[in-house]
Amino acid sequence: MKYIGPHVSAAGGVENAPLNAHAVGANAFALFTKNQRQWFSPKLTSRSIALFKENCAQYGFLPEYILPHDSYLINLGHPDQEALEKSRVAFLDEMQRCEQLGLCLLNFHPGSHLNGISLDGCLDRIAETINITLEKTKGVVAVIENTAGQGTNVGHDFAHLAHIIDKVEDKSRVGVCLDTCHTYSAGYNIKDEESYHAVFKQFEEIVGWQYLRGIHLNDTKKAFASRVDRHDSVGEGFLGIDFFRRFINDSHFDNMPIILETPDESLWAEEIALLRGMIQN
Repeated sequence: MKYIGPHVSAAGGVENAPLNAHAVGANAFALFTKNQRQWFSPKLTSRSIALFKENCAQYGFLPEYILPHDSYLINLGHPDQEALEKSRVAFLDEMQRCEQLGLCLLNFHPGSHLNGISLDGCLDRIAETINITLEKTKGVVAVIENTAGQGTNVGHDFAHLAHIIDKVEDKSRVGVCLDTCHTYSAGYNIKDEESYHAVFKQFEEIVGWQYLRGIHLNDTKKAFASRVDRHDSVGEGFLGIDFFRRFINDSHFDNMPIILETPDESLWAEEIALLRGMIQN
C-alpha cells in the first residue's frame, strides 16, 4: 500500500499537523516538531503531546508513516568542534522530541564539510554523531536524506550514504530517505524507464533496500545533474508525469511514508488524488 502526504504546518502546536494532513486526504505526513530555523525552541508540553497522539489516532496516522524533519541549521559533519557540538545537542533534542511524540523516524540532511575537513572525515563525523545520539535515545531511527549536492553538502552520492551506515553501530536504527528531486539533480537519471531501473539497482547494490525508510516525492525545476535543489509540483518539472506514474506503481516504495515537499500547497490534495489515481490494481 502507498502512504502519501505532504510536509504540513505545525503552526500553533504539533497537534495541528495531523489535522492539516487529514484535510488534504493524506495517510502519511511530515512535520517539524520545532521551529526549523532556530537553535532552541520551548519544550513540548504534555498537552501538545497528548493531543498530537489523539489526533493521529483519530485520523489513522501510524508512527511508521510520519516522517518528522529536523532543523535546517544542524550540520552533523561540521569541521569546527564547537559548532559540531552545538549541532549534536540540537540533533539529540530533535530525537528526544520524536520519542516524546511516540514517533519512530527522524529525517535529516547529513551535513557539509564547508571545505574545512575531508569528505571522508565529514562522513565519519556524521556517523559518530549518529552513534552518540542513538546511545542516548531509544526507538527512533535516524533517517539520512540524500542531497542534491549543492555547495559542500555531502550525501549526494549513494556511496556517501553507505559510508555513514557502515560506521553506525546499531544498523536497526539507521535508514535512508530518498528525495526524487535531489536524486535527479545529483546526477542519477531516474526520469527514463531504463535508467530509472539502473539507478535503483545501484541503490540496492551500494546501500540496500533494507535501509530505505521514506521518500520525498518531488519534481524538479532544474535540469539533470544540476546539483541544485529546487522542487517543483508533480509532473510540472524535468522529471515529468511518466516518472510519477512509474514510481507510484513500484512495489519497492510500498509501506513507507511518501512525502510531498512540492511548492504549491494549494495543489497537495489534488496531487495526492492524482498519484492515487495512477495506481494500477
